Amino acid sequence: MDQPALPATETIRPDWAGIDALPTLDLLRLMNAEDRTVPVAVAGQLERIAAVVDGAAERMRRGGRLVYAGAGTAGRLGVLDAAECPPTFGTDPGRVVGLIAGGPATVTSAAEGAEDRADLAAADLAALALTPDDTVIGVSASGRTPYAVAAVRCARAAGALTAGLTGNRGSALVAAAELPIEVVTGPEVLAGSTRLKAGTAQKLVLNLVSTAVMVRLGRTYGNLMVDVRATNAKLRDRARRIVTEATGAADADVRRALAATDGRAKDAVLVLLADVDARTAARLLADCDGRLREALGRA
Repeated sequence: MDQPALPATETIRPDWAGIDALPTLDLLRLMNAEDRTVPVAVAGQLERIAAVVDGAAERMRRGGRLVYAGAGTAGRLGVLDAAECPPTFGTDPGRVVGLIAGGPATVTSAAEGAEDRADLAAADLAALALTPDDTVIGVSASGRTPYAVAAVRCARAAGALTAGLTGNRGSALVAAAELPIEVVTGPEVLAGSTRLKAGTAQKLVLNLVSTAVMVRLGRTYGNLMVDVRATNAKLRDRARRIVTEATGAADADVRRALAATDGRAKDAVLVLLADVDARTAARLLADCDGRLREALGRA
C-alpha cells in the first residue's frame, strides 16, 4: 500500500544532508537564504489574509473576539500575538485569545502529545462559548494537527468565522476552515523543524492579521499607537512622543494633556487637536467607538 505523501514541511532535501559538516558561516548563510523566501511566500497569500482581516474586523466591531488555536510552535506564536495586543492596542485581554494544546503551561514546557488531542480543542473552544461574532484561526504548519483541525471544526459548528493557516496545500485544516491561508515555505534546512521557515511565516501572518484588524478598528491614528497602555516608564515616554508627533504641540502642553487624560494618548491627541477638555474627548471617542479620526470630525 502506498504511503501518503509527506507534507512539504516534512520533506527532506538530500542536498542539505551535509549541513553538519559546513563551516558555521556557510551554515548561517544557507539558513538566511532560506529565510528570505518566507516573505515571498506570504505575499502570495495577501488576498486571502485580507479576507480574514476584513471578516474578523467586521465581527469585532460587533463585540466579537479573535481567537488563535494551535499546538507547539504554532500555538506559542498565537499566544504571543494575543498577549501583545493589550499593551499595543489597548484591547481587553479577552478580545484576542491564544489557545495552545495542553494549556498555558505548554508555552514554556513542551507537551507534544497534546497536539493529538482533539478533545482538548473541543473543551477549550466550549469554554469560550463562541458566537457568530467570533473569528477562530487554526494554525498548523502541516495542516493536519488534530488540535488545530478540531478547534476550527468546533468553531465552525458554533457559527464563528474560521480560517486555517498552514504551510501545505490541500490539508485537513484548510478543508475544515472557511478561509484558507496556505503559506508554502517548503522543506526546512533542519528537516521537519517547523519552528524555522514555517514558524517564521506564521509569525508574519499573525502580525499582519492582528495589526491590520486593529487598524481597521481605529486602534491606531495613522501609523501611531495611540491606544498604547502607558503602564511603565518606557511606555509613558512613548505615549508622550506619540502625542507630540500627532499634534505638533509643545512638550509642556503634551504633558498637561496626558495628565488630564490619565495618560491616554488617544484622548490627549483629541484634547489638543480639537481644543476640548478631557471629559469631552472621552465622550467623543466613546460615541465614535474609539475611532480618533471620526471623533476629530465631530469635534
